[in-house]
Amino acid sequence: MSDKPYSVLILCTGNSARSIMAEALFNVLGEGKFRAYSAGSHPGGVVNPLAIEQCEALGYDTTRMRSKSWDEFATPGAPRMDFVITVCDQAAGEVCPIWPGTPIRAHWGFEDPAAFHGSDDDRRKVFNKVYRQIRARVSQFVSLPLHELERDAIQREMRAMGQRPPEQDHEQR
Repeated sequence: MSDKPYSVLILCTGNSARSIMAEALFNVLGEGKFRAYSAGSHPGGVVNPLAIEQCEALGYDTTRMRSKSWDEFATPGAPRMDFVITVCDQAAGEVCPIWPGTPIRAHWGFEDPAAFHGSDDDRRKVFNKVYRQIRARVSQFVSLPLHELERDAIQREMRAMGQRPPEQDHEQR
């Protein structure tokens, strides 16, 4: 296996919650084998404070986190991605930029915790639930023996993960 970490880009529409949490999870659970980034098709410009809270609880340094456009990763000087994962249905349905290289792509849909309206406690519960679902999926992915698998096998594994309901991932952990 190469010493170079795999690059992962996690996409969402607003880049304020799900993709942000997935970025942190890949960077922490990947233990140096992954370098994750997140972006949005229509970034809101602000990272949701409850997403930051989840990432900080993981021990992730959130000082550089920001909501940004996926266009930043489609430029000639951008990091070359090995994997591109959409985490919301809207971003999955949009026409994405052409990414440098030929990343393996998959869709892992999760409920948008930022869209939930309720008390602070109820909102925190929804963020925690979605965070656990994303964590289960990322844990499964980072445990794959990627250096032993062919590209098509990795693609099948990624897509199979995305076809299971997120609740099923959490129950398996």
